Amino acid sequence: MDLDIPKPDNAGAKLIVKGKVQQVGFRWFTVQWAQDLRLSGYAKNLDDGTVLIEAEGKKNNIESLIKEVETGPRGSQVDEVDVVWLPFEHRFRDFNIQH
Repeated sequence: MDLDIPKPDNAGAKLIVKGKVQQVGFRWFTVQWAQDLRLSGYAKNLDDGTVLIEAEGKKNNIESLIKEVETGPRGSQVDEVDVVWLPFEHRFRDFNIQH
């Protein structure tokens, strides 16, 4: 068996989503996708008008979430998504909205 074959690694990511992303259902949109992708974490509105997303799970599933977040729900306008990759630390039980 070749131990160098890459496996779907678990990872974490912190995303800051900029644009028209508050009061357009963006957090609910994120929660739905994240739950479908079996990720854990949260989405939270920040005071500066951005949305903070922290997610943990399989790295390829986080990458899928990032692609969806870059488009966002109808009514939103995503200008930029800043992504910081983090180690998987199993900090969350599920994916929800934080207030």
